[in-house]
Amino acid sequence: MRTNLFLLALLILAGCGPQNPEFSRLLKENGNQFDLLIRNGLVLNGIDSLPDNADILIRGDEILYIGPVDTSKIEVERIIDAAGKYVTPGFIDTHAHGDPLETPEFANFLAMGVTTICLGQDGDSPETEDLSGWMQRVNDTVPGVNIALFAGHGTLRQLSGVGYAPDPSPEGLAKMKQLLQQAMDAGCFGMTTGLEYTPGIYAKPPEMAELAKVVGQNDGLIMSHVRNEDDDQIAASIQELLDQGRYCNVQVSHLKVVYGKGKERAREILDLLFGDTERPYRVSADIYPYTASYTGIGIVFPQWAKPPNDYATVARSRRAELLTFLHDKVMSRNGPEATLLGTPPYRGKTLKQVSEEMNKPFEQVLLEDIGPGGASAAYFVMDDTLQTTLLADPRIMVCSDGSPTMHHPRGYGSFARIIEQYVLQQHLFSLPEAVRKMTALPAGTLGLKDRGTLQPGRKADLLVFDPAAVKAVADFVEPHALSRGFDWVIVNGQVALDNGQFAGRRSGRVLRH
Repeated sequence: MRTNLFLLALLILAGCGPQNPEFSRLLKENGNQFDLLIRNGLVLNGIDSLPDNADILIRGDEILYIGPVDTSKIEVERIIDAAGKYVTPGFIDTHAHGDPLETPEFANFLAMGVTTICLGQDGDSPETEDLSGWMQRVNDTVPGVNIALFAGHGTLRQLSGVGYAPDPSPEGLAKMKQLLQQAMDAGCFGMTTGLEYTPGIYAKPPEMAELAKVVGQNDGLIMSHVRNEDDDQIAASIQELLDQGRYCNVQVSHLKVVYGKGKERAREILDLLFGDTERPYRVSADIYPYTASYTGIGIVFPQWAKPPNDYATVARSRRAELLTFLHDKVMSRNGPEATLLGTPPYRGKTLKQVSEEMNKPFEQVLLEDIGPGGASAAYFVMDDTLQTTLLADPRIMVCSDGSPTMHHPRGYGSFARIIEQYVLQQHLFSLPEAVRKMTALPAGTLGLKDRGTLQPGRKADLLVFDPAAVKAVADFVEPHALSRGFDWVIVNGQVALDNGQFAGRRSGRVLRH
């Protein structure tokens, strides 16, 4: 009797026999050959709040099994020892930038654990009516990460011939709706808007409602860079998006309150977003963990100095008025020292430094030497307490709003920074909660049914890492420094980052809605 109990205990420890029917069923239904085994990891599946010490078996691009594995009963090409490390789903960046046909590696995203990015943001998507063909070209290129594409509202305006018209003709609006339907049929996840930019700034509620209906009919999502993010305008801008939500799900992109301050103001914004629990549509938002934004310098120019207006004519005929506007606008945004230019020939210098080097007022530099399309910059215009309060909310996702090329550390550090600063240093939320906000929550928002959690049958996008080793290296001096600490990054079952080193292979794909 004692011997039988001893043998039974050994069987249980080995993870086989009658105590592990799932493993036996796996072998019976799928055979014993697998591509990858991740052993002994602390598995955070994106949903549960406690890790489970388990093994993961992968074949091709699919997770087949999570649980104890008896290695004597299987054949596997590669084993990763994850002892003492966490295993999580790959992170999903709901607001990113970049051209997969120009920089398909997307090493910046992989190095911070991102395996899926959403492109076509701020109303700007690939300028082609044939998005299905564009997707195929990207797949043929094989990007480093998975890509979920959105149709850009501004691009729809340009392709349809509506352009900068405040009121599209019936024919123009019909063409926009046709192009949007084609984009949804091709596999886009919805539409993005950039209502603070041209040509989106010219769009009015009736136009947006008609387009929202198309998105809703296709079970899509509108992601919006809202019309104005300033403290005195943000509520009205969010409400404009919520009005579109009568027809489809809506999301506020890179949620921020420029000039706003404090926890109470953050709570007011959260209540506006989520307070109405009777809405028939879903409201979501994402945020990047930095208090400096980044966009074109045109943000400080008046609309009457931007397309379709001719800038040279405006600068000549309304010079004094434009100088006054530029001075007042920059000063309201914390002054020229709070604008850090990120494009040549001014890269890495503040507007104040450029002004001093040129020996003329900063507003004159903007008018004469830069112009509304002549640079991009980081703007230090946000309050840390307010933004951190927004970030802490369990309904808010994480994004980078970054790219491989922009001069802002968020494109290289956002997801690592969440773990390094907000989990380990500030204890704003737990590691399981951080993982949920970067995996299961965005997957559910996008409707990605096969990613975002670690479960049998899901696609094998995984990370293996020690949270204490994760570092967001990039800063505003060196914004293109890769994050460190993600030992293994696996995309569609293929190892992209191998023990902290790039493996030299790409295995991303375009995801279709």
